[in-house]
Amino acid sequence: MSETQPKSVVTVTIAGDEYTIRAEATPEYTRECATLVDRTISEILKQGSLVEAHKVAILAALSLSDQLLQARSESEALRREVARLAGKLAGDIESVLGAEDLASLP
Repeated sequence: MSETQPKSVVTVTIAGDEYTIRAEATPEYTRECATLVDRTISEILKQGSLVEAHKVAILAALSLSDQLLQARSESEALRREVARLAGKLAGDIESVLGAEDLASLP
């Protein structure tokens, strides 16, 4: 049975409103997430004359989703590159040492 972390309660301010959040994450991480959301909303508000809060929240969610998907794509590209380089390195080592030498290693 896995243990769950105790939930922490943190009060944060997003777009001028206070929210009390109960999360399994550390208070610092929760504050960091809230700061990112607040900053994203502020940037959207600076760009135009949107008045409706729910529209700003939707645009902020889309912006953050875009950042997440781009980061995932970059991470996957890095994983593929590391796998390619590891395969190349293994091939280079094998060609230098020879297959028989590798078989004798513990």
